[in-house]
Amino acid sequence: MSNLDHPAIAKVAAALVEAGQHPAAEGIRILPAEVRTAQQAADALGVEVGAIANSLVFRASFEGRADQPLLALTSGAHRADTGVLATLAGAARVGKADPAFVKEHTGQVIGGVAPVGHPSRLITLVDTALRRYDVVWAAAGHAKSVFPTTFEDLLALTGGRAADVAAPQNQGAPP
Repeated sequence: MSNLDHPAIAKVAAALVEAGQHPAAEGIRILPAEVRTAQQAADALGVEVGAIANSLVFRASFEGRADQPLLALTSGAHRADTGVLATLAGAARVGKADPAFVKEHTGQVIGGVAPVGHPSRLITLVDTALRRYDVVWAAAGHAKSVFPTTFEDLLALTGGRAADVAAPQNQGAPP
């Protein structure tokens, strides 16, 4: 697979170019095997698991409106807390999104969801734990693709808000 053979990767590459992040798709790396977890991605890249930006899509419930997707770009070193996410987003409830909901709102499948390249901008929270790393790695639309970026660039790319997305006891180093 070349960088642009997959339609979701091509959309991510185009979104990165449009945002001035990468000339063409040269920043997107295609890995030899799918990496569906932060640990797998970290192992494949030879980086700390905390430097992996997990793109987690949740279903946020707001009073009087249809459920909305909520994208949490979370450090691979800990888990997002749905109660914390609900408070941060002003939602009545935040829960797990099923694969069909994720695909509908991102155009991508679980395991390869990128921070960008979606049909429309998502409510996005960017984990402040990612600020610790000079380079963070995010999925690029497919479970075999990643791209390097920074905490600040993730905020700019997504229009997201910096937030502590984990429960306080989970914000330290991985167990």
